[in-house]
Amino acid sequence: MFAERYRAMSSRDARFDGQFITGVHSTGIYCRPSCPAMTPKPSNVSFYLTAAAAHEAGLRACKRCLPDAVPGSPDWNIRDDLAARAMRLIGDGTVEREGVPGLAHRLGYTARHLTRVLVAEVGASPLALARAHRAQTARVLLTGTDLSITDVAFAAGFGSVRQFNDTITAVYERTPSALRAGARVADRAGTPGDDAAMPGSAIRLLLPARAPFDGPGLLGFLRQRAVAGVERCTTDGYERTLRLPHGSATLWVTLTGTSAAPALACEARLDSLADLAPLVSRVRRLFDLDADAQAIDTALADDPALAGSVRTTAGMRVPGSLDPEETLFRALLGQQVSVASARTALGRLTSALGDRIAGDPAGETAAASGAPEHPRPEQADSTAPTLLFPTAARIAADGREMLRGPAARIDTIVRVAEALATGELVLDVGESRADLTARLTALRGIGPWTAGYVAMRVLGSPDILLTSDLALRQGAERLGLPARAADLAAHGSRWAPWRSYAGMHLWRSAAAATPQKPEGTAGPRAASGNGAAPLR
Repeated sequence: MFAERYRAMSSRDARFDGQFITGVHSTGIYCRPSCPAMTPKPSNVSFYLTAAAAHEAGLRACKRCLPDAVPGSPDWNIRDDLAARAMRLIGDGTVEREGVPGLAHRLGYTARHLTRVLVAEVGASPLALARAHRAQTARVLLTGTDLSITDVAFAAGFGSVRQFNDTITAVYERTPSALRAGARVADRAGTPGDDAAMPGSAIRLLLPARAPFDGPGLLGFLRQRAVAGVERCTTDGYERTLRLPHGSATLWVTLTGTSAAPALACEARLDSLADLAPLVSRVRRLFDLDADAQAIDTALADDPALAGSVRTTAGMRVPGSLDPEETLFRALLGQQVSVASARTALGRLTSALGDRIAGDPAGETAAASGAPEHPRPEQADSTAPTLLFPTAARIAADGREMLRGPAARIDTIVRVAEALATGELVLDVGESRADLTARLTALRGIGPWTAGYVAMRVLGSPDILLTSDLALRQGAERLGLPARAADLAAHGSRWAPWRSYAGMHLWRSAAAATPQKPEGTAGPRAASGNGAAPLR
């Protein structure tokens, strides 16, 4: 393993940025693998999985390559063990909100056992990992906003300004003021930074993706499923409202960067800047920015039936989820109906039960920042998102009056809403796939398709092939693959551990066929509906 990583570092292969970190003990710094600095001797090098582990070894971040300004590790989605589940929750800001005891409780272990596992697996304790996460969030705020140092400290999750100053100085070997000043100089010199400033609670960020990146395909998926009032899409952008732990937000994302270094330009207006870290984590998951696309494409192209699709659409991604509960309701309302019908039903439900956000975020952002760097179409038009998707509690209380369709489906949706509202059912990124699937299928009316679809999108599970999905089987047949579910499952075993991505290729293939049809079979437990029908 050391020899492989050393070769990757020596070749300055950007594909490995974020997958591991190079610690150089002779200089006391850690770098991304593609850092252009002189290649150190092997005897002076150690490799780490996380920045926190490098911090614990007494190393500081390289000022030249900014090793935390890269796509994250895909391991935390590929793996489904305790360490990976903990890393997903830490990235979502759970330690800042609930502390290490709260993190351990969510995972079903004691804090002591969790600490022991994380130190063994990733080289750092939950506190150290959260500290590194706070430092990265603080750097984004320092270099991308005009917030005061004090506001940055508390927005990033630090308990005091002194703790903030000590951490930033230890990690970056610069004071917060010097880190901000250096970023301003770099911006004036024309060097791309991670973000650009917007005043107040309106923030612009640049989120890097791992190349290749099929951004247009993702936008096509979101566009086809956009719920009126909550979302809208253009050819290169996606706008929506969403709930976060401390309040609501309005998000606008556009594709940017180059084919070699793709990225998302993200503008957001937040009720609370304490929600910046979970917002970034969730956007990265929605657009699957951390996937090792080259490895996935190479593996899938080994099957001649998929090779053409992989060549045509390099960097296929599996869309994630900004809100697990919303994703579950979307899947339930999409069972056995077309995508268009599901979108209409979701729009009607949101119009009746969704909360309206305060003010006009699009107009406020434009006024605050001047002419936007990434202009939005028709900012003042009536299609701008102004509603939040209904809460589970509201659907439980009033959904039965608003929902249309088979009584069994309505019963399932209301029953699920009640379970979510009371805490009987909990959905978050800290679940294992097996536990999430078991909890969902234990509810009457939820079958394997719905559970698999939710796991694929909420957890980012890379190895789920929904063979009961009619559109997926139609796409398989178009590519010369078996159309029967059992036969397709047998053939698809060769695509492991990337069957979710293979499924996206099959859905893309089906998109060129005839107009969408309802999917699945009748019956309250079939749940093999059209929640993931063709992209176009």
